[in-house]
Amino acid sequence: MAGNLSLRQGLLAAVLTITAGFVDGLAFIHLGGYFVSFMSGNSTRAGSELATGDLLGWAKAIGLVFFFVVGVVLSSLALRVRALQSRRTRPSGPRSTAVWVALILLLFAAVFASVPALLIAVPPAIAASMGAVNGTFTRGGEVTVGLTYMTGTLVKTGQHLAHALTGGNRTLWLRYLTLWCAIAVGAIAGAAAYQAWGLGSLWMAVILLLVPAVVLSLRRPRAA
Repeated sequence: MAGNLSLRQGLLAAVLTITAGFVDGLAFIHLGGYFVSFMSGNSTRAGSELATGDLLGWAKAIGLVFFFVVGVVLSSLALRVRALQSRRTRPSGPRSTAVWVALILLLFAAVFASVPALLIAVPPAIAASMGAVNGTFTRGGEVTVGLTYMTGTLVKTGQHLAHALTGGNRTLWLRYLTLWCAIAVGAIAGAAAYQAWGLGSLWMAVILLLVPAVVLSLRRPRAA
């Protein structure tokens, strides 16, 4: 949970969430209203498209959901392999492996974007990357901090704000609100970048992921 993160981990979560918002903002415009990070939105879109008989729209939405899950699977498998190699079944702290998997998938997306024949593979690669990055904060194989979906984070914000108003911790709600602000700011930046540079702005997202990937690997060499 975001409320249990240290300052450094909170900063990492914010950077990763900004990246998720960034690619979601640019992809939303590029795809005409579909998401690469926010799968609840795609699920709703898939249902409405199917109900109105738009099978192509349904296929687009459900396809992005599918590749998002593929990214989660790839990240989870990589984490298991890393844990077996290091003989540590319960590594602590953020998992650099998940960030690297997400980075590699996003790098593929950026490269695909420069090849006209491969443009169709760009959204699936981004969606898979965003699925993978959610494995960064896990415990016992379960995600503890969702980085690309903010509905639960907003619920936590409201709950802890209520606690603060009734004499509880006065600042904890701000940690959750910060994550929501991160994805919102990222979305604004991504949409603006897409309007200026098109899919070439994916390289900015690659850099955003590269920094925490390198930092995690250097500072936490044992992290899975």
